[in-house]
Amino acid sequence: MLLCDAAQVADGKLYVLGGGWSMTGPDPVPSAVALKIDVGWHEAERVHHWELFLEDADGQPVLVDTPEGARPVEVRGEFTVGRPTGVPEGSPIDVALAVNLGPLPLPPGSRFNWKLAIDGDSHPDWSLAFTTRPVAPATD
Repeated sequence: MLLCDAAQVADGKLYVLGGGWSMTGPDPVPSAVALKIDVGWHEAERVHHWELFLEDADGQPVLVDTPEGARPVEVRGEFTVGRPTGVPEGSPIDVALAVNLGPLPLPPGSRFNWKLAIDGDSHPDWSLAFTTRPVAPATD
């Protein structure tokens, strides 16, 4: 997992722009999460469900205002991989995902964490923490 300004997948590869940051803002800006997932050989040929959740420093869901009211910041999707010809049996199979996000209205001077779950399973290292810069003091 990698925080970046933008990402895309082409020919199974991740293309990342402005990657590897952990501080943003204080104003809302577009961002992305680039994911490279190793799928076990025995997990190929089936649909996998993934979810990204944005949490605050206390582990609570981050809510944003929508026309339907306040909603948690979450992104979901599915992927399926086949077993590529010529790859030795038992080898992990790469899956690249790019999740591009519009500007999120996050409070300045705060800490956040993206958490990933695949098929309902999550691990402590499947997360990306970042901080929003505080607002600069006004100058006269």
